Amino acid sequence: MNVSVSPSRVAGRVRAPPSKSYTHRAILAAGYGKGATVTDPLDSADTRATARAVEAYGGAVDRREDSFEVVGFDGRPDVPDDVIDCANSGTTMRLTTATAALGDGLTVLTGDDSLRSRPQGPLLDALADLDGRAESTRDNGQAPLVVGGHIDGGTVAIPGDVSSQYITALLMAGAVTDDGIDVELTTELKSAPYVDITLEVLDDFGVEATVTDDGFSVPGGQSYAPEDGEYAVPGDFSSMSYLLSAGALAADGELTVLGARPSAQGDSAIVDVLERMGATLDWNRDEGEIVVERSSLSGVEVDVGDTPDLLPTIAAVGAAADGTTRITNCEHVRYKETDRVSAMAEELTKLGASVEEFEDELVVHGGESSLEGATVAGHDDHRIIMSLALAGLVADGTTTIEGADHVDVSFPGFFETLRDLGVTVEESA
Repeated sequence: MNVSVSPSRVAGRVRAPPSKSYTHRAILAAGYGKGATVTDPLDSADTRATARAVEAYGGAVDRREDSFEVVGFDGRPDVPDDVIDCANSGTTMRLTTATAALGDGLTVLTGDDSLRSRPQGPLLDALADLDGRAESTRDNGQAPLVVGGHIDGGTVAIPGDVSSQYITALLMAGAVTDDGIDVELTTELKSAPYVDITLEVLDDFGVEATVTDDGFSVPGGQSYAPEDGEYAVPGDFSSMSYLLSAGALAADGELTVLGARPSAQGDSAIVDVLERMGATLDWNRDEGEIVVERSSLSGVEVDVGDTPDLLPTIAAVGAAADGTTRITNCEHVRYKETDRVSAMAEELTKLGASVEEFEDELVVHGGESSLEGATVAGHDDHRIIMSLALAGLVADGTTTIEGADHVDVSFPGFFETLRDLGVTVEESA
């Protein structure tokens, strides 16, 4: 599906989708236990992949209108009857690869073309060091993966600058091993707030895990069981970033975004980034509401070492701002669904932005840019698509985004939401 966005103003009240990161972890946490009700979950392509994995390991997930009813596999997974297809979800693959290492037999995990190009090697090495079997069928550290071995726990060293999901996977699986897992980081940890999310979810499910001098530790022999058998998923700041940015770029009066309650999500940093750029924002943390107005924006420097998913959003806003926006510490953003640094440079350039791409930086010269509608590629990446839609709000003429249906990964109904806020959106095959 292609989607065309024309210059528009936005106004009204809108609720951000539930958090994808929390939903993934909650489904798997309930799977590790005897089960739980996950309320207000994000029902998206990615989270459905995690639900399928839990079912493959012997659990069950009943997706209802406002909840997921999860029956868990209680600590030790079954050997799946078939290959686990993680589709496009890197979170599903990494988190449930560690689950596979708890099984008595072997599990095969794979995904689409994009997922089969993403690095899994450090996690495979870590599981092998724990006496599991963890191999890439092509011997290149990428899926398809073959994993098993019934690991009992232990101490493992792993880099922290490729993906924080490796640490999350080990901590979540480690809680149900006999001996627990101590994770020693061999490099600086990037995307640290995502591990904070994991620690928060573990705590809510009654699982102890701690930060150590050189990494993290989770004792073994624990059980996953949230209070009263329920876990509520908070709103998603990654998805909220597009709504808040739309308001800062194109609000007609005020745009109110609901569901913005404080949590461990690093992407809540978008509020600070937009304020530094000059946006008028009022965040009522108690009510979970942010009111944003259209503002004159200026470029800033932003380190995305801990907030990689914000890079496309910030780049798009920077293209419409005065001055220069410099996005630093972003090499790890190249290993997402696509190379997001290169993709945003390429597509914003098509729209008339002045962009410089470096190995670890993306520089957008908004003051030298004149955004004009054009046909751009979505790169099969939900965050690229939604960010380009932001640019389309303020570009002269119509911006057509190819392959826009991939927003279903994290924000189903994104374009319907924009339409409800007043954006001119047209869909075509």
